[in-house]
Amino acid sequence: MTVTVGEMMDALIGRSGVSVEDTVDLLITGSRDMVVQGIAVAFMPTRYVLEEAVRRGANLLIVHEPMFFRHQGGVEFLENDPVYADKLAYLRDTGLAVFRLHDHIHRYHPDAITAGLVEALGWEQYVEKHLPTAAILEISELTAAELAAEVKSKLELNYVRLGGDPGTMCRRIGILVGYRGGGASAIPLFHEEQLDVIIAGEGPEWETPEYVRDAAQQGLAKALIMIGHAESEVPGMQRLVPWLQEKAPDVEVSFVAEKPVFRLI
Repeated sequence: MTVTVGEMMDALIGRSGVSVEDTVDLLITGSRDMVVQGIAVAFMPTRYVLEEAVRRGANLLIVHEPMFFRHQGGVEFLENDPVYADKLAYLRDTGLAVFRLHDHIHRYHPDAITAGLVEALGWEQYVEKHLPTAAILEISELTAAELAAEVKSKLELNYVRLGGDPGTMCRRIGILVGYRGGGASAIPLFHEEQLDVIIAGEGPEWETPEYVRDAAQQGLAKALIMIGHAESEVPGMQRLVPWLQEKAPDVEVSFVAEKPVFRLI
């Protein structure tokens, strides 16, 4: 049974059950009527990921983040840029179809990117509720330092960043993936959900981290664990692979992992 790029896109978008206006979810390259020969899934369409997808025989790559370094798209700022030109030429030469799935996967029930991180941590049984932009959990009490070490170990990360007092006793946790660690998303949850700690991907360093620093200085015992944008969202994209395999049983589907973007020096 053959399946087209458009049919796979429609299935992935339709799974959310909602229509998103001004979405960044779009077919970046390729055409909807292409017959899918193989599917690769990745977090970010890096040059390495593009090459690896082609090497594996995939002609459809499904990614979460933008091809050309800006969330809302638009490439005017890259005019005459050699990195942009090389990447664009590679896509044209290979004919690889690239579909960005960002807005709709965050609107699955629950948010599939958040659920993927919770599953990767092995904490599904601790989930109290899923909010639109966060998962609220209650666990057996650990110190912030112990919790950070557990997160680092389970996700096999090179490092995490811990804000607040490492000795803060943590029982109620908020998990916010991607860029949701910013103040407007994260800070109100400390009070509204009586959180001891937030585990987030990233956010402006002058917002939530500084709030947690002030809270600790005031003796309010709050902590923050930042794990990185990709590190928080990769598990959710990996979670797509078995679902896609069910939808296209005659097509090989695989996840392409990338190395961390930063290294410790």
